Amino acid sequence: MDMITAIDLGSNSFRVVIYNHNKNIIINEYHKIVGTADGLVDTGIISNEAIQRVINAIKDSVEKLKYNPRESICVTTAAMRIAKNNDFVLNTIYKETGVKFDIIDANKEAKLTLLAIKFALKRENIKSNNFILLDIGGGSVELTVNNNDNFFIKSFDFGIVTLEQLHNNKTKLIDDLKNKKIVIEKYLKTLNINLSNFKFIATAGTPTTIASIKLGQKFSTYDKNLVNGSIVNVDDLDNCMNLLNNCNKIELKEIFGTNKKEFIEVGILIFKTIFEALNKTESIVFDDGLREGVAINHAISITKPII
Repeated sequence: MDMITAIDLGSNSFRVVIYNHNKNIIINEYHKIVGTADGLVDTGIISNEAIQRVINAIKDSVEKLKYNPRESICVTTAAMRIAKNNDFVLNTIYKETGVKFDIIDANKEAKLTLLAIKFALKRENIKSNNFILLDIGGGSVELTVNNNDNFFIKSFDFGIVTLEQLHNNKTKLIDDLKNKKIVIEKYLKTLNINLSNFKFIATAGTPTTIASIKLGQKFSTYDKNLVNGSIVNVDDLDNCMNLLNNCNKIELKEIFGTNKKEFIEVGILIFKTIFEALNKTESIVFDDGLREGVAINHAISITKPII
């Protein structure tokens, strides 16, 4: 088969991509906010309501994209890694939809995302063997330093959803992020690599949202082809935060879609923290991420497994 369907179930989002591995192009895709990790910090479990949202999203994506769920390559990440009831959740989803998720660890998650970004850099004709890759997730944040043929992966156990649930006011959140910045800086020093000339690349919902708004797009007019390879700087983060604070509910939904305002705000603050920790002024943004990496890796593994 030329077509590979890859699914990524994150702590907040459900994403599907249909990839033609012979032509190396994406044929179709699907994205929906499902709030997998809603309440996870307090309860330690994935709620029945979240399970049903995931099931509904799978059925909706099958109807719209016309793929066989039993033949899809499916991964799930941070929320499912820590949920006490993950076996029950995944068994329920499988019985209801035929989709069988594998829980992957943070290291494999980062490797697959790195693979997608390397393909994306070639596609966009951006030459760089030295870059720092940021992936802001709902339950974790991954930093990967790619130094020619070597790479160094570090996963930090905080994300947009978990931080939003953990802190009930902005002051506590900002204080926590200041401490996390120190931890990140200490880690980077252990690498003993001069990162000043390394490009800063960011993927996932927060960077792509900021990039799309900078380009004048709204939720309904989002175009990843324009977002891919675009530049975001700290001022763009501040502009997005101002929109969040000054727009009414109707305007916010038109610009940002159905994602919670609080999640977007936390995502921006995390992104800004990483900017400061890396001492960078701009970032190259890509929509490509884990789901694309899963598809590409599976395509390569047909002849030679790489991960």
